[in-house]
Amino acid sequence: MDLAIAPGGNLIVSSEWPFGSTSATATIREYDPSTGHLIRVLTPDPAVKFTRPRGLRFGPGSQLYCVGQDHVVAFDFPTGSFLGVIAELPKLNGQAVLLLK
Repeated sequence: MDLAIAPGGNLIVSSEWPFGSTSATATIREYDPSTGHLIRVLTPDPAVKFTRPRGLRFGPGSQLYCVGQDHVVAFDFPTGSFLGVIAELPKLNGQAVLLLK
């Protein structure tokens, strides 16, 4: 869905499986770029019903943001902890996240 480079150089991708399914599971996956090995999987709280992950951006404080169909969610990237929903808008499904100071 989308790809970003983490501050340490690893690859971060948004994913849904099975792709396009109404019951798909949305995750954010971190890979080692030299080996392709999966390092970890970040998942939002299932109660959020986060679907169709697209845009990924790193923001201040080592936070990772991801846009989905109706939400923008955030993770504490160093720990992988889900921080919650940052924005909610029905039918939101953008490829980009713009962070303004």
